[in-house]
Amino acid sequence: MKNKTVTRRKFLQKTGLAAAAFSAAPYILAQDKAGTRLPVVGSGEHQYEVIHDWGELPAGHSYGNTHGVAVDAQGFIHIKHTVGKDAKIDDAVVVFDADGKFVRSWGRQYKGGAHGLHLSKEGKDEFFYLCDPKRHLFAKTTLDGKELWRKWAPEQCNGYTMPDEFNPTNIAIAANGDFYVADGYGKSFIHQYDRDAKYIRSFGGKGKEAGKTDCPHGLMVDARGTEPLLVVADRSNRRLQYFTLAGQHVSFVTNEMHAPCHFHTFGEVMVVPDLESRVTLLDKNNQLIVHLGQGPGYGGLRDKPRDRFTPGQFVAPHSSYFDHAGNIFVVEWVEVGRVTKLRKIA
Repeated sequence: MKNKTVTRRKFLQKTGLAAAAFSAAPYILAQDKAGTRLPVVGSGEHQYEVIHDWGELPAGHSYGNTHGVAVDAQGFIHIKHTVGKDAKIDDAVVVFDADGKFVRSWGRQYKGGAHGLHLSKEGKDEFFYLCDPKRHLFAKTTLDGKELWRKWAPEQCNGYTMPDEFNPTNIAIAANGDFYVADGYGKSFIHQYDRDAKYIRSFGGKGKEAGKTDCPHGLMVDARGTEPLLVVADRSNRRLQYFTLAGQHVSFVTNEMHAPCHFHTFGEVMVVPDLESRVTLLDKNNQLIVHLGQGPGYGGLRDKPRDRFTPGQFVAPHSSYFDHAGNIFVVEWVEVGRVTKLRKIA
């Protein structure tokens, strides 16, 4: 996709991180039950054992870029990826149990375009809202992949002249059922719909000023404050931007932001996967807790074989998700795909 290529090329020019950055999140080695020494990242009450290449991918499956991750109410971990070139099975979503055993797969129709994967609990049931920028669509599915509806750029928004200008990346859902679609690789609009998928409004659009975005890659309804707000990973602007649920600009967060991709929360802690080789934890006031796994930047690594990756360091974190115990799953934008479990030890 043209827009995605331009955006990522821009990031590649900015990934020369100073060596001093490594001091923000040093790692040590710990020994697991099998005697294997694994890196430990973090500090204080936020230390994690790093388990790279987590999950037993069965024969026939091969990761492409790993783009989305979610953990459902039963504790199953869902990974969305673009599918590897040598894959015999074209399913874009693979599911594991908590021990990393393969459960099932689905999503052949999203091969090559798999991106955002948002898990939504609606009554007693759970659903996925997912994005496919390659096919310029977003959709709602059951947890086993049955598609309930799919949509493209809203006709009510006059910002589009061609269907392929719409390249959605992620979705967020409010408590009342309204949901927000980020056109991160397209025109940088955010589109709001009600619980019945009826269009409400669009806001944002490309720019640097308040209320405008440039690659709103991820978004989440942040309920940690006194009122829920929509937080957007305004990636090319290298910031977070907060909006009211009606789309009005509220504030920016620029400290400690390089290339934020998405969000998830566990209590008052928010995890922010940052494409520039680290995972960041913020407190309820969006102050830095710690950077995890700071790597050297992804420019020379993301298309390399996994034996070139340094244990305990990230290459290009794209999405992160807490499980029910406070462990963190991280998936990365690397050609061979990588799923890392950060097992909480303190």
